[in-house]
Amino acid sequence: MSHVNPDPEPERTTGLEPGGGVPPGETPPAESSMPEAGPRETHNPPKGWAKGPLTVIIVLVVLVAAFFLAYALTLML
Repeated sequence: MSHVNPDPEPERTTGLEPGGGVPPGETPPAESSMPEAGPRETHNPPKGWAKGPLTVIIVLVVLVAAFFLAYALTLML
């Protein structure tokens, strides 16, 4: 991969004052950042144990709903 320097060259960039400042009303050049993507992640698979916790949450919601339904029915009797 080739590395591209994201910093502007003051001699070739319009709108820069001596010293690298930007006059009022001008859009400053883009800030520097990583020009390339990071390393490829192979140790973090997109799927995993998500079905287990989802099942537990659904079971808990059903149990709580059943408890409140049973409680409401006992109050009506």
